[in-house]
Amino acid sequence: MPAFPRDELEEMVRRWVAGNDEAGRTGDWSQMSQFYTEEAIYTWNNGDKWEFVARGRTQIHEWVFGTEMAGLEHWVYPYVRTLIDDQKGEVMGLWRQVAPDKDPEGVPYEIAGTGGSWFRYAGDFKWSWQRDFFDHINAGAVFGAMAQNDHLAPKMIERIQKGSKMPGWTRRSEFNWYETIEEREDD
Repeated sequence: MPAFPRDELEEMVRRWVAGNDEAGRTGDWSQMSQFYTEEAIYTWNNGDKWEFVARGRTQIHEWVFGTEMAGLEHWVYPYVRTLIDDQKGEVMGLWRQVAPDKDPEGVPYEIAGTGGSWFRYAGDFKWSWQRDFFDHINAGAVFGAMAQNDHLAPKMIERIQKGSKMPGWTRRSEFNWYETIEEREDD
C-alpha cells in the first residue's frame, strides 16, 4: 500500500464528509459514487450468513447508494471521528446513524452502537476499498420500533421483506472479506 501526503488524505476526508452531509440533507445519495475508482469494492456484514458486496463503481452507485439507501434517504450519518494512516493510505471513520423521524417522546430515532467505515485511498480523491460496520441488533430494534410507530418508510418495509434477495447480498461461504485486505498484519 502506498504512502500518500497527509494533506491530500485530509482533503479527501473533508470532501467525503461534506458529500456525506449534503447527501443526508438532500436525500440524494447518488453523488457519493463519484468518490470511488472504477474497480473499487465496498462491503459490509449482514449477519452470520450474509455479506453485502458491491464490485466496481457501477454496483456501488446502483446498490450501495441506490437500493441499499431506499427508505433511508434523509437519514444522516454524522462523522464523530476520523483516523488517517498516511503511510498505508487508509482512513477509519466513525459515524452515527440518525433518522429524520422522531419517536413518541420527540427524540430522533438513532441506531445505537458504533458505526464506521474503513477506507483504502487510491489517490485522485477516490476510494478503492471500503468496509462498513454497524450494530445489526440495534438496527433491527430501531426499525422494529419505527414500524410499530408507523414511522418506517414504505421503501424500507419493501427492503426488509426482500431480505437476502436484495442485490449485492452474498453468502458468507462465497465471499471472504479478509482476503480483500492488502498487506494484512496477520499474514
